[in-house]
Amino acid sequence: MTQEREPLLKQNGGAGNAAAGAKGSPAVLPSLARSVLKFLMWAVFLSWAAGIFFYPTAPVQAAFRKWADITSTEGLITGLTGTVFLFFSGPILLIAALAYVYIFAFAGDHIQKKKLRSLSFRLRTFPVLVDGPLGVVSAVEFFGIVLFIVYIVFSMTYYVVDSVSFISKAHLPPTTRSELLLALIGLRFGSVGLFCMIFLFLPVSRGSVLLRLIDIPFEHATRYHVWLGHLTMALFTLHGLCYVISWSLLGRLIEELIQWKEVGIANLAGVISLAAGLLMWVTSLHPVRKRFFELFFYTHQLYVVFVVFLVLHVGDFVFSISAGAVFLFMLDRFLRFWQSRTKVDIVSAACRPCGTVELVFSKPPSLRYNALSFIFVQVRELSFLQWHPFSVSSSPMDGRYHMSILIKVLGTWTDTMKRIITDVQEQKTRSDSDSDQSQTGRITASIEGPYGHESPYHLMYENLILVAGGIGISPFLAILSDIIHRVEQGMPCAPKNVLVLWSVKKTSELSLLLAADAQSISSSVSDKLHLDIQAFVTQESDPPLEDGIVGDDQKSPGIFVKNGTAMSGLVGTGDNFWAAMYFAASTLGSVLGFVLVQLYYVKRYNVYAWWHLGLLLLLCMAAGIALPGGLVVLLWHLSEKRRMQDDRWDVDARAGTADAEQTTNAAGGADASAASLAALRTTRYGCRPKFHAEFAAFAERAGGAAADVGVLVCGPAGLQASVARECRSQNLRRGGAVFHFNSHSFDL
Repeated sequence: MTQEREPLLKQNGGAGNAAAGAKGSPAVLPSLARSVLKFLMWAVFLSWAAGIFFYPTAPVQAAFRKWADITSTEGLITGLTGTVFLFFSGPILLIAALAYVYIFAFAGDHIQKKKLRSLSFRLRTFPVLVDGPLGVVSAVEFFGIVLFIVYIVFSMTYYVVDSVSFISKAHLPPTTRSELLLALIGLRFGSVGLFCMIFLFLPVSRGSVLLRLIDIPFEHATRYHVWLGHLTMALFTLHGLCYVISWSLLGRLIEELIQWKEVGIANLAGVISLAAGLLMWVTSLHPVRKRFFELFFYTHQLYVVFVVFLVLHVGDFVFSISAGAVFLFMLDRFLRFWQSRTKVDIVSAACRPCGTVELVFSKPPSLRYNALSFIFVQVRELSFLQWHPFSVSSSPMDGRYHMSILIKVLGTWTDTMKRIITDVQEQKTRSDSDSDQSQTGRITASIEGPYGHESPYHLMYENLILVAGGIGISPFLAILSDIIHRVEQGMPCAPKNVLVLWSVKKTSELSLLLAADAQSISSSVSDKLHLDIQAFVTQESDPPLEDGIVGDDQKSPGIFVKNGTAMSGLVGTGDNFWAAMYFAASTLGSVLGFVLVQLYYVKRYNVYAWWHLGLLLLLCMAAGIALPGGLVVLLWHLSEKRRMQDDRWDVDARAGTADAEQTTNAAGGADASAASLAALRTTRYGCRPKFHAEFAAFAERAGGAAADVGVLVCGPAGLQASVARECRSQNLRRGGAVFHFNSHSFDL
């Protein structure tokens, strides 16, 4: 059984461990190398950010024009496009390359207890804004929002003043001045929008090395994508409106809208791009997205139209401003396409008594993750395009060959899945047959992920509070199993005091606690770990008559669906070496392809149309990813396949392993000295948790002012706001414990 467990802290590879000395203290040379890498990345980022921020100013404009003249006439084969790309997109790719080196060499450095007391970590986990349209906003996020606002106001103010000054010096009629001013302001709105688009695409690269470097999980990054999406589309809309008004005043609106210039901006392409962007924007607004999720999902696929026609609209050298961010998104999207082609075996699909569906997927032993991960699931019988995110409810320590999720039935997609599973179970009961023919192929599942925190935050705190609402207990089941298994096996594990505050509507939902792999806690574990589970049933004032049997597992027998293989390991958060090779091959291939196109096509055939050159740049980016990058992905896939064959196991072995695990768990539960998770649960009816009292009492037990308390919350926005408000209140008290707030809710 010990060999079945996956040590989480070893997921970061041996390179980080090799950097330590024989006694565990870091050697001088690796420490120096780490500092140099950090310095280089910060220097490149700050220089790049400063260049973007002050780009509207005359000194930066003059310096850029001078550099562009030199490089385009004397140095670069790619001309002005290469210059703009190096200045605006090159730094992003350079930081990404350094990030791969850093993560590969020093992957385990983020697991440090001293990090909890650092100022940067406190700012990331201190909620500043709680109530408002943006939800819970940390101090770091608030600082970023302020910087973006300052940048927009500064840039547009500078541009407007400069435009007014320029027009006032020209001897033009008043009407012409107004039209020209509108056109200039519209141009500036578009240029600022392009700079914002750089940051728009970075958060939606799910396996991006940049997100891993700063340890922002994709579930949090989507919030930034939503914020930046509103900002970018507002700027592009104002950009279009200014030109529409200007053309209307000139009486040339229709003529200008359908114009497609060879040299200069292709207006019609911009109209198409803006129309696609507006459709995505309107359908992504929260009221529309909440009521018509499928409409939001399908219209968001128009991002391809948006990007392609944007490139045709502005041409190659203007698009080079945001090409680096788009390239990283394309890298991630291509890798996700490869991973999602795999049809994954479903070890078990069953319905729990509260109506929740539990799916257990087959995974390769080499695919590692932490207990705060999530995956995207596609079921082809339900939809070929829809991918839904679900938190992983199993711990990496639960087994090497499987990963489980819990799905609450909330809409058409989940309801249809439940009916498919229920129908198969009923057919199996009626036929009373052991044949798998009636079950095979009924659920064809594909997986993307896992994604999540680079740092296992739940293992960094001695004092941990887990706050869940309903199905939000799912990721915390993985955390509880992870902690219990680690304490059992004497592995690194900081938590000593764990408090679970779980609110549910009905008593039947309490059976979800039985989905945790670790169902019993031995006396040796309870001596080292104080676990307190407080359940609150909000819509029932008294326990039901059958409350005595709530702890019994009433889960329906699971069905097994064989689709072909285990989950694919081709994910950006997977093997660091292959991910770095994929990035390097794709980047070099794209650059080489663009240089060859310039030499043997553009210059030879005198291609000068802006839209044509922009399309060539985009095609070179795609070809670099698909050809040399695709070759690396193929080798990566073959490597994973060979690794799986070395550790091959068939269906009978899987079933035997699962039975053995269940038998072991049952035996542990029968131990007189062991306590079950259900026995540790205290249930209260007709009330909700009083966070102020619960947090204060927990902090007192944890050691008062000297305590660092990690708070993880998974549930609806109202629950997150309540917990964040209490954390902020506790932290503002003098001499109190420090509460670090983190949320684990995926809001699409």
